Amino acid sequence: MNEKTNDSSNPVLTFEGKKYLINELSKDIKESIKVLQIAETQIKMHEDTLKLLSISRNFLANQLKEKLKNIQ
Repeated sequence: MNEKTNDSSNPVLTFEGKKYLINELSKDIKESIKVLQIAETQIKMHEDTLKLLSISRNFLANQLKEKLKNIQ
């Protein structure tokens, strides 16, 4: 889903290769667009969280590796 605006009063939604004038869509469809945008934002946020957790895990594993080097 990609939302572009030709001008601020006439936004255009591009969805699956088709363009739709948002002002001409029903209230129900506009609400679906908003919910989909929220879902996409949440997915991106969680993907970023996963990246941070992965980096942290790798750092902690390297720390443990260094600590265990001296143990026989």
